[in-house]
Amino acid sequence: MNLLDLVTPETIRSPLAATDKRGVIDELVDLLHEQGTVSDPGSLKSAVWTREQTRTTGIGHGLAIPHGKCVGLDGLAMAIGKPSEPLDFEAIDSKPVQLVVLLASPPDRTSDHIQALAQVSRLFGAEAFRTKVYEAGSSEEIYELIRAQQG
Repeated sequence: MNLLDLVTPETIRSPLAATDKRGVIDELVDLLHEQGTVSDPGSLKSAVWTREQTRTTGIGHGLAIPHGKCVGLDGLAMAIGKPSEPLDFEAIDSKPVQLVVLLASPPDRTSDHIQALAQVSRLFGAEAFRTKVYEAGSSEEIYELIRAQQG
């Protein structure tokens, strides 16, 4: 799976306006809605937030991958947001989050959903890559870094 099939420069926001966990999730879902990827943003916000309440998706090293499954999606969708300042996401390492990758999928695409989560984890597992993304100044720069890694 290539993440470039899921993300475009238009589904990356840097910096995010939101300054808290729930606000970031809502902003990224709204971004997908604005791009026409998500038809029912309310349902997706609810699904992602419900999942987040089960266990934090702040996986450590400054990265969070909130995700949820929701009817009304044609396929997987992804939005990436970089907060203007690192924010508390209740991450497992107790460190603030510098990048949020939101993944949404239809309920019947569990395998694709898991593959996409694994691909994001692999991509951002490389410290050198992560650092470049955290230092990026714009949505376009973040997209180009991903494109260079995935292309």
